[in-house]
Amino acid sequence: MTEKIAKPHLRFAGFDDTWEQRKLGDVADIIGGGTPSTENPEYWDGNIDWYAPAEIADQIYVKTSQRKITEQGYDNSSAKLLPPGTVLFTSRAGIGKTAILARKGCTNQGFQSIVPHKNELDTYFIFSRTEELKRYGELVGAGSTFVEVSGKQMAAMDLMLPSTIREQQTIGAFFKKIDHLITLHQRKYDKLTNVKKSMLEKMFPKNGSNVPEIRFKGFSDAWEQRKLGELSSLITKGTTPLDKSNMGTVNFVKIESIDNSSGEITITQKITSEEHEGYLRRSQLKENDILFSIAGTLGRVTSVKSSILPANTNQALAIIRLKSGCLKYVKTYLKGKAVADFIKKNPTIGAQPNLSLEQVSNLEIALPSDIEQEQIGSFFENLDNLITLHQRELEKLKNLKKACLEKMFV
Repeated sequence: MTEKIAKPHLRFAGFDDTWEQRKLGDVADIIGGGTPSTENPEYWDGNIDWYAPAEIADQIYVKTSQRKITEQGYDNSSAKLLPPGTVLFTSRAGIGKTAILARKGCTNQGFQSIVPHKNELDTYFIFSRTEELKRYGELVGAGSTFVEVSGKQMAAMDLMLPSTIREQQTIGAFFKKIDHLITLHQRKYDKLTNVKKSMLEKMFPKNGSNVPEIRFKGFSDAWEQRKLGELSSLITKGTTPLDKSNMGTVNFVKIESIDNSSGEITITQKITSEEHEGYLRRSQLKENDILFSIAGTLGRVTSVKSSILPANTNQALAIIRLKSGCLKYVKTYLKGKAVADFIKKNPTIGAQPNLSLEQVSNLEIALPSDIEQEQIGSFFENLDNLITLHQRELEKLKNLKKACLEKMFV
């Protein structure tokens, strides 16, 4: 029986019917799982997929389980065989993680899985409402040892649904496409991040060597060791501003302003020009200054672009102003393994870990020729630009998905 009617704020063309309220159990079967006796080896290592909640993470589809049971194990447990298109829903020890079965399988008792009725509930439509399912499960779940939601409780969940399966399918297909694009950019982002991590280890000398493991063609000379202070005209740090009003016009850079992967700076705080020109004058930033975190989160690195000036910073960031050496190279070197190892061995432990300006000045930098520095620096700069590109696309897609989830459902 329809209890209320409504329409979403955003709809695809051709759909204008009101949505109706239904119980989840009216349009899907809610099926729990079970576990064969772990003491009987004849029940295990078969060919029937058997999922546990720990296997459900960020993936959309699950195709094979970590453990499998035999037909004998299946027959001697309360596990139920679920068809492809079932939405697995964890019902305990972390309620609300979901995934779609790509092929038939079963689960342990930590699930209340949703098997959509044909022509009544679209798989991807209900999967896209994971957060709604999760909130409901956490709200009605109960238990003294751990919170758990039952199949009966899930079946009683009220859902607003389009009057036609076709609108459900259209909405489901839309979110499936967005999720596919998010997955593609996430894979590219992860791959590029891993490439960068690997190259940071292999393109710089290590273990006392004076040449790296991987090198651009045409270079064979040994690298030399120089202290960062020898390459710099200034190494200093800032001070916490007294005025907390955030009403000024000068950008104020903190550690949390710097993206750990791309080095992009996002401004969230302002200071007054009076402070900037007064007691914070020594920490006025200039274009191409390197910022290197020395308190709390150690070793975060970026460089200052003219677009954020005028700008200032606090005592958690060292300001490194080079007089020699390639900016792109030195900035990359500071992100590498040698500096990370130095940080692990040398922090001063107080209220929070920190490095002194003297320690920063004494950092050993392995230097190749100027031409090789430029090539290495450009290589990592291009890699960072690609990482940033995919990071921004991910953010756009996730924001688009969030906005559509709010407007395309009732």
